[in-house]
Amino acid sequence: MTLTLTPEQEAWLAAHVASGDFASTEDAIHRMIAAGMAERAELEHDDLTWAKPYVDEAIADVELGEVLTLEDHDTRIDTLMSKLEGK
Repeated sequence: MTLTLTPEQEAWLAAHVASGDFASTEDAIHRMIAAGMAERAELEHDDLTWAKPYVDEAIADVELGEVLTLEDHDTRIDTLMSKLEGK
């Protein structure tokens, strides 16, 4: 397999190899691909159980009528931004 890196990627790799973060460019690429594969595998196997309480809470809020229209939300954000910008 042949990889073509951008000059920025090559410079980044060279700098991190020079600083001792990686033993070689090949080591850096292998380790970063392995980390990316592990992260992707974790995401692919996430059953999103952690999200259920948030979804349940949102559904309950909707059922109680505790919602904002998009227009109300935009107005709140505009007001907040004006305060932050000192207008």
